[in-house]
Amino acid sequence: MPRSALIAGLAIAIGGAVLFSTKAVVAKLLYRHHIDAVTLIAFRMLFSLPVFAAVAYWKMRTEAPLSGADRWRIAGLGLVGYYLSSTLDFLGLQYISAGLERLILFLTPTFVLVISATVFKKRIGPFEWGALGLSYCGIVLVFLHDLAGGAGGAGGTATGALFVFGSAVCYAVYLLGTGEMVRRVGSLRLVAYAMCVSSLACLAQFFLLRPVQLLVQPLPVYALSLVNGIFCTIFPVFMTMAAVGRIGAATASQAGMVGPVSTLFLGYLVLGEPVTAVQLFGTGLVLSGIALLSLKK
Repeated sequence: MPRSALIAGLAIAIGGAVLFSTKAVVAKLLYRHHIDAVTLIAFRMLFSLPVFAAVAYWKMRTEAPLSGADRWRIAGLGLVGYYLSSTLDFLGLQYISAGLERLILFLTPTFVLVISATVFKKRIGPFEWGALGLSYCGIVLVFLHDLAGGAGGAGGTATGALFVFGSAVCYAVYLLGTGEMVRRVGSLRLVAYAMCVSSLACLAQFFLLRPVQLLVQPLPVYALSLVNGIFCTIFPVFMTMAAVGRIGAATASQAGMVGPVSTLFLGYLVLGEPVTAVQLFGTGLVLSGIALLSLKK
């Protein structure tokens, strides 16, 4: 691969990872305007749905129709991987720091490994156990640090962490479910369809649980939601896919490890969240564990 192509691919992957990680910081800013997770995610999907719907329509017009079984699978994957996962994630962000949220979500590959071992009876070797142990030691370290100094108290931090853990598990299930379908349907088509299903579910949830008057919000809420929908959702999805196409999934995944670090420092710069030696050390352990798993794979 030419050096220029590698650098361009890495730049796209890093940019996508940073933008996607910025979602947590934007959500924290939105919560300062006293909106809840249901309203936040509805606005996020409201701004991103037109783009994903356009891509889905284009794919419907240019490619062969999906079978009935594939349609149901994509609907289920969209509900689990994007609707439920996103809802749990934003619920958790009401209680914990953006840095801890990003670290927990970064454990998704470990959940994929554990689910593969328990459900599909895939053997986990000593190397993988060591990588898992390293990552979870880092999470425990940062969690205990936030437990002692979190603004929401120990109960709030524990609740938020459980929500985000649930989000990561849901996304791991989504990844396991899409493995074979990506080869048959195509990644762009799969993501576009799944995001349309998720968006409709999020909007239906809002209209069922909240009064329609909550759609009227101050201008900063619309501006931040636009950033959340466009720059923290649409751009990262397509940038990650472009990076994988240029440099491969393994290298793109390695470049994506900048995400948790960028969230930690963006949380400090934008939200005033502290960055301590304990957090940096815990983040290093998590990244090291995930890096070992990626290299092994």
